Amino acid sequence: MSRIAAVTSALPAHRHRQDDLAAATADLCALPANRRALLDRLYANAGVDTRHTVLPLTGYRRLENIEGTNDAYIEHATELGEQAVDSALRQAGVAAEDVDLFVTTSVTGVSVPSLDARLVPRLGMRPDVKRVPMFGLGCVAGAAGLARIHDYLMAWPDHTAVLLAVELCSLSVPMVDATVPDLVVSALFGDGAGAVVVRGANRSGTGVRIVATRSELCPNTHDVLGWHLGPRGFRIVLTTELAEVVERELGGVVKRFLGDHGLQVPDVAAWVVHPGGPKVIDAVRDSLELTEDRVATARAALAEAGNLSSASIVHVLGKELAAPDAGPGPMVIVGLGPGVSIELLLLERLG
Repeated sequence: MSRIAAVTSALPAHRHRQDDLAAATADLCALPANRRALLDRLYANAGVDTRHTVLPLTGYRRLENIEGTNDAYIEHATELGEQAVDSALRQAGVAAEDVDLFVTTSVTGVSVPSLDARLVPRLGMRPDVKRVPMFGLGCVAGAAGLARIHDYLMAWPDHTAVLLAVELCSLSVPMVDATVPDLVVSALFGDGAGAVVVRGANRSGTGVRIVATRSELCPNTHDVLGWHLGPRGFRIVLTTELAEVVERELGGVVKRFLGDHGLQVPDVAAWVVHPGGPKVIDAVRDSLELTEDRVATARAALAEAGNLSSASIVHVLGKELAAPDAGPGPMVIVGLGPGVSIELLLLERLG
């Protein structure tokens, strides 16, 4: 089984209170008074206390078109990604030249050559490192990337892999003709990166083993969540059905997955849940019949930094592993994203 050697998060230096972000968004979007009242309600109910942005709030006025916005994405995603991966490698005690597989996930900008190609020389990785850039999986990509790394290491147990999830969600908030879904997104999402170092079974290491993975697409849900590309860039596709789909579909998928490994929901020592928003966390809790304390880490991550899209699951995993009262036992990662897609990983924390 592969082993997680390190988990780190990197958040931009610009940290803001939720009410300050509400005021800045209202100003940038030139919202009339009646829309400002709606915005304030959305921000107050988002379960978010603070968030980070790659630019100071005054800097977003300079993003006049998709070209300038994407240029900013490439510059800052590369810098933040380098910070996250370098920190994870140092924590794991792994040299950059010893990395055999480099998986990157991001959906808040487009880079060709991809971010991993830009980062390999900056980090000091070998020119022959295998690279897998993942785009289009949205919020579920962090969990999916970690799962695909495990699949790879099952075949290459002497190898070491790195996952980087980096998202600059603040660059995707539209400032013209903002719709209600746009305002919901502006209240929830933040900027950040997460990195995970994973080593194959033949590599020495302790801590957390990845036991198994499962991917599931919920039928007839591809219009529930995603992006639409318009003349000003990406616009969110977000419907009120998302939480309903999660509550309806997740429980059965998780129970079948656990059953394949002789486990039931009460056997799981810790749940690493994607903090998609208060209603999404509620849906996970209710679908699995969990008590509120079992999703407390996801709530804390949401309050601390907002929804970081694909980087969120790495952020929650790092917080869960660092908990002072964490004990050994099974852990389950629950990733959610467009599709609607579910990505599950069964971990085992060793004593």
